Formats: sequence, C-alpha cells, structure tokens
Amino acid sequence: MKEKLGWVPNLFTLSNLTLGFFSILISTTSGGNRELLTLSGAFILLAMLCDGLDGFAARLLDARSALGAQLDSLADLTAFGIAPGALMYSNILSTYNYDVGGGLFLPTGMLISAIFPACAAFRLARFNVVHDEDSFAGLPSPVAGVIVALMPLAFGELIPVPEVVLIVIFVITGFLMVSTVRYAKPQVTVLRRFSPVRLGIVIAFLAASLVFVGLRYGTDFSAAGLFTIIVLYVAVGIISLVIHAIQEYRV
Repeated sequence: MKEKLGWVPNLFTLSNLTLGFFSILISTTSGGNRELLTLSGAFILLAMLCDGLDGFAARLLDARSALGAQLDSLADLTAFGIAPGALMYSNILSTYNYDVGGGLFLPTGMLISAIFPACAAFRLARFNVVHDEDSFAGLPSPVAGVIVALMPLAFGELIPVPEVVLIVIFVITGFLMVSTVRYAKPQVTVLRRFSPVRLGIVIAFLAASLVFVGLRYGTDFSAAGLFTIIVLYVAVGIISLVIHAIQEYRV
C-alpha cells in the first residue's frame, strides 16, 4: 500500500512547487501591475494548501518516505522562499537602488529581497537535519511565505500601508525563519484539542467569515483579516520567548 500510493502525496508536493514556479513567472513579468502581483500572491496561497495536503495524504495513506521529505523541502524553497522574494522585489523593492556615484548603483532592493530565499533555504536544511515532533524551531517557511503573499492582496488603495513598514515586516519575517523561536505545530496542537467534526466546524466558520468580509467590504479586507491571524501566530512565538527569557532571568 505504501509503495503503491506514494505518488499521491508527491503529486501534491509537485503541485506546490509548480504553483510557486508560476508565482515567480507572474511576478517577474508583472511590470508592477497590481492585479498580476495579486495573482502571484494567490498562487503562493494555493501552494500552501497543497503543502498541507501532501502531509495529510502522507499520514492518511502511511506513504511517508525519505524521497517525499526531500522533495517537500525543494518545493517549499521554491514556493515559500524564492517566490515570495521575487514577489516582494517586483511589488516594492525593484525601485530601491543606492547611487554610489559614477553612474553606478548598488541594487539595494535586490539584496534585501535575497534575504528571504536565503533564510528559507537555511531553515529547511536545518529542519531536515534536526526537528522536533511537537514544535518548530523558527517560523515555518509556508507561514513566512504567506505573509509576503498577502501583502499585495491586503494592502493597496483601500488599506494603505507605508512601503517601509512592509519592508521591515519582510526582513523580520525572513530572519524569524532562521531564529530559534519556538512555534507550535498547528496540525499537532489542533488535532489534540479538537475532534475532526469540531475542527471542520471551526475551519468552516473562519472561511465563511473571510468570505463574508470579502463580499461585504472587499477582498482587501478579507486578506487583511487573514494577514492579522497569521501575524498573531507569529507574535505568540515571540511573546512566549520573551516570557521564557524573563522567567529564566528571575531564576
């Protein structure tokens, strides 16, 4: 059974990689068009869905393998490392260059955008060598990638945010991937506390809420709502680290 159905999770993994590749192509040829940048971000969101489905399929079918694990890392690097970096460069950073004189420019934006794939690569390589069954060391690359993917979807004319704020969030998110901040694995925590039926109800409620907000106020606001939920997840890890540090200091 394991060998016969091993292709099922791998198919989702390759879909993850393909969607990330499509995102890169769209963002790098967008010419700054917001609709295309939004589409590029949407492909990263779809890639995250496939990333979740490949793990679910592997556990359900008992089809986990060393090949699948390595393939998953390569797909994640493409979809949640390279694609978000390319999207951020096309969306904001392409105009950031430092004039060093003599008609020469230091491609500052290019260097900043490279932080993300570099951090994602290190994060994924470290995970392949050492990882905990119950938590992540550093922000998971899919979560980090989705934060960047949501920027062109959430922030525009309806919800204007200064570019410098988005750049700071981008850089901090990249470095959080290679940090030692502990983050709970949602699939482990949720499955321990919720039955499949209750989990389905919660997910359906959240999805319906985002759809309602999108239909009522615009997709910018539903994307901003999802962005806020993810940022809260990021903040919980940082707050837990600070609390632990304070407790250690008092001891």
